[in-house]
Amino acid sequence: MLTIDPKEVTTPKLHGYLQSAVGPRPIALASTVDRNGVPNLSPFSFFNIFSSNPPILIFSPSRRVRDNTVKHTLLNAELNREVVINVVSYGMVEQTSLSSTEYEAGVNEFEKAGFNMIPSDMVKPPRVQQAPVQFECRVNDIIAMGDKGGAGNLILCEVLKMHIDESILDENGNIDQYKIDLVSRLGGNWYSRSREGLFEVEKPLTTLGIGVDAIPEFIKNSTVFDGNDMGKLGNTENLPTPEEIDIFVKDSFEAKALLSADDEGKRLLRAKEYLDNNEVATAWKLLLAKK
Repeated sequence: MLTIDPKEVTTPKLHGYLQSAVGPRPIALASTVDRNGVPNLSPFSFFNIFSSNPPILIFSPSRRVRDNTVKHTLLNAELNREVVINVVSYGMVEQTSLSSTEYEAGVNEFEKAGFNMIPSDMVKPPRVQQAPVQFECRVNDIIAMGDKGGAGNLILCEVLKMHIDESILDENGNIDQYKIDLVSRLGGNWYSRSREGLFEVEKPLTTLGIGVDAIPEFIKNSTVFDGNDMGKLGNTENLPTPEEIDIFVKDSFEAKALLSADDEGKRLLRAKEYLDNNEVATAWKLLLAKK
């Protein structure tokens, strides 16, 4: 048996062991606002419910291992003492992953991830419309676990109001565990879908993805693509160049046929198939190809 003394391994190595051994972990998609009222959105899998009377949720933004800096969520929670915790279903997992990209302060991750903001009733941070359940919370306390990279910061949140999408309720008004279709976090790129099992989601680019807000409107307005497709398309550093698109069309009989048929519906459906197979670059080339 492998035996590990936490003091004798690097923090990244220990972090990986802990995340891979303790799971599946629920995901808190936390919304806060900065001092200028700009929303911030970020997911955290160090999260759970710890009391029902009073209703208390706790999540933990850790200090970054690489440089010991802290996340905007923590700074905003310290400043305003308010947060909205949105739960994550399978239909929004790719967008949620994209929202974890470390954009600069002041960038609205709602827009980058393609989520809709809806106002809260009792707190300033907005809610994620796509989330099946949203908790408006007051921050009761923040407990720092340490001052080195990897140290957590427990944010104790008291639920002031809870919003539930009626489409996930059963005939008795209770949350149907199949309909809510929650996802949870494991180690590496692995996630778990509560009603089906394991799947992978590529981590966001270490360089910045273009974001859902930069996707052309004809794609965003199409009924072919869902939120997960938008997340994959937005997690792209650069769009293909016209030269790359021309080479793709020249070398692909299928692309030529689709363009010659002038049937945008079929072209979009084929791009969707590429996305389902995680061939994102090819999907982009087909989407941006011109007849």
